[in-house]
Amino acid sequence: MNTVDPLLQLPTRLTLLAFLCGCTEAEFGVVRDYCEVSDSVLSKAASALEAAGYLTVKKGYVGKRPRTWLAATRTGRTALTSHLAALQALAAVATAAGAATAEQRGTP
Repeated sequence: MNTVDPLLQLPTRLTLLAFLCGCTEAEFGVVRDYCEVSDSVLSKAASALEAAGYLTVKKGYVGKRPRTWLAATRTGRTALTSHLAALQALAAVATAAGAATAEQRGTP
């Protein structure tokens, strides 16, 4: 059985990686706006995921303006898939246990 990834238990990290898994790469400001967090919060989350090998950070320029792009790695995509499967399994077991308890007590 897959286990829940402790690195992805924080909502910002989970949202960040899930967003990046839906695209090839995304500009920092777009991701920040989607996650509805400040620059510093997104930067800390991205740094943690980058250290784990879950995403890459690429810096460059558009004209004379500095830009940062984020992209999920294969490792990150696999980690997200495993994490979501573990959450689904956890929910299924909890639902079954709740139903069994209700049945034993004779409650709907």
